[in-house]
Amino acid sequence: MSNERSGFSSRIGFVLATAGSAVGLGNIWRFPYLAAKYGGGSFLLVYLILTVTFGFTLMITEVALGRKSGTSAINAFGYFNKKYSFIGYLTSFIPFIIFPYYCVIGGWVTKFLLVSIKGQTHAAASDTFFTGFISQLAEPMICLLVFLAITTAVVILGVKGGIERVSTFMMPILVLLLVGISLFCITRPGAMEGVAYYLKPSIKHLGPTTFLAALGQLFYSMSLAMGIMITFGSYMPKKSDLEKSVSQVEIFDTGIAFLAGLMIVPSVFVFSNGDPSMLAKGPSLMFVMLPKVFDSMAFGNILAAVFFILVFFAALTSAISLLETLVAVIMDKFHIKRVTACILMFIIACLMAIPSSFGFGIWSHITIMGFSFLDFFDFLSNSVLMPIAAFLTCIFVAYIIKPDVIINEVESSGEFKRKPLFLVMIKYLAPICIIAILVFSIMEGLGLITV
Repeated sequence: MSNERSGFSSRIGFVLATAGSAVGLGNIWRFPYLAAKYGGGSFLLVYLILTVTFGFTLMITEVALGRKSGTSAINAFGYFNKKYSFIGYLTSFIPFIIFPYYCVIGGWVTKFLLVSIKGQTHAAASDTFFTGFISQLAEPMICLLVFLAITTAVVILGVKGGIERVSTFMMPILVLLLVGISLFCITRPGAMEGVAYYLKPSIKHLGPTTFLAALGQLFYSMSLAMGIMITFGSYMPKKSDLEKSVSQVEIFDTGIAFLAGLMIVPSVFVFSNGDPSMLAKGPSLMFVMLPKVFDSMAFGNILAAVFFILVFFAALTSAISLLETLVAVIMDKFHIKRVTACILMFIIACLMAIPSSFGFGIWSHITIMGFSFLDFFDFLSNSVLMPIAAFLTCIFVAYIIKPDVIINEVESSGEFKRKPLFLVMIKYLAPICIIAILVFSIMEGLGLITV
């Protein structure tokens, strides 16, 4: 397949759209509570080191595979060696699992955005508000449909007219909002204790669990091993400096995750009078604890509205990239028009999202391996399939097509300064790390180990 397909108009368009893909609930929602759980500054230090080594290697590999092949993940591996087309099918299957339940969570964000805009932060701060909402039948599905409809509308407009234009608008606003809220939060009385906890590494937390948790977060945060980077790479102009572009995406993604932690960790410290156990609320932190934080603050209604606008933007940019990846797969595989592919995915996502939404209400008595539907889909995609896809990608590049294919593609548009690092990571360190993640994640998910 040739590279003559719809694409980004410029390198900055690629960087902002790809950063928008990487910047999502993984940064705003998941990163802060993991940082808090695994020792604050210790987790942050390990994560930063892994981002510029492990994360860089996987991201530049996937983008280069996409740009070289000029197609989405489902065909990219077969482009180089038809015997390994199955890796493309596996990689393309992952966003089919993630996108529907991600839209369920996007619907929750939509609800809290509307509530905060209405100035109802006090009501949202009650202990039963969130669970009462997600256990309903109709309202969570309506919010999901609103979120999905906005996502679909952007993708229908195409790569340049939709994704690039929206990302170019939303990403700078998202950064400005994050900086503004972070500055406000760290200047609250008592916040500096939270800042110290978040920024100061502790030797006792620099263990294997922190390392593996940070490594696992990279997949979630940087949109790795789910076909997104391959798809966006296929839209990247041939003349754009590939290494520089990936480095800038790294900076965007890591910077926003850092700011999100700087916003949330000190805020919860202020609210809890310095009790770090409040941060262990995990995934419910954003929907249960943060409304309480905002309700306790001066100008809480305004701050809550600004925060959930930010979270909505972040959730939307990632949802757009997930849907674009799926639409590209359908278009490349079945040769149908973009609008038709978008409508088809809208219907499929609606149907597949029903169990994840109803799993907190009328179907809450049904579990899979002890998981709710949403948690099971999250476990299957993030803890099992993504590490397997990443491992197979590393083996494919390192030992089947050889690293020179990636190196030549990178050097066709600029210098590859981190080539020695790339070679060591792709051949040896990355596969070993990925196997460790896979074993750790499965054992933790099944309750065989606790951290």
